[in-house]
Amino acid sequence: MKKILVSACLFGNDCRYKGDNCLNEKLLALGKDNILIPVCPEQLGGLPTPRHPAERVGDKIISDAGTDVTEEYTRGAKLAVEIAKANGADYCVLKANSPSCGKGVIYDGTFTGGKREGNGLTAEMLLNEGFVVLTENDL
Repeated sequence: MKKILVSACLFGNDCRYKGDNCLNEKLLALGKDNILIPVCPEQLGGLPTPRHPAERVGDKIISDAGTDVTEEYTRGAKLAVEIAKANGADYCVLKANSPSCGKGVIYDGTFTGGKREGNGLTAEMLLNEGFVVLTENDL
């Protein structure tokens, strides 16, 4: 039985920026034989739901209203890493394209739907700590 840190929105929690979720049945199926540990780094960092969408712009995370939310994203990412460590997570399944959870490809910072190579802040921190990070697209 594996312990898997998962994005709470994929688990079905209404925590995305627009107040909805992206429930993923393949992810839920993993819960039959494994322990799923849902986290929402944005909420852990103190951001409300709903909230303005945000994207990575260089080393910053900026909302579409122009607000720098890097501090909140950083706080949430650090807490997600602490939760992964405290629970001995075997790997992580995070929300693709997210400025927090995306792995390999994220939105490009223009709020036009464009994408670029890169990782969300939480995914980046988990990878730096040696965790295996997947997205729902890898399931």
